[in-house]
Amino acid sequence: MKRYVNSIDNISSDNVQVLRLSQSKLYLKIIGIPFFMEGTNTPIRSDNIETIIKAKHIFNNLTLMLRLRVIKAFPKSDIVII
Repeated sequence: MKRYVNSIDNISSDNVQVLRLSQSKLYLKIIGIPFFMEGTNTPIRSDNIETIIKAKHIFNNLTLMLRLRVIKAFPKSDIVII
């Protein structure tokens, strides 16, 4: 039989449940990235972008669920969307 707590003073560790917050999953879209790496004719790859993202302090707690996809904005464009 469960006992219900009538006041805050009567709370014991037996009556406390730990709640876990759900983790947010967000969609990140980066636009305007040059298709070729600077000063070369080498196309940019997802691991290049991932290395750059992990080096920035703003993304310290970012966990990538999938591999980044590099997509050309238009077939003949020199700009990609990550």
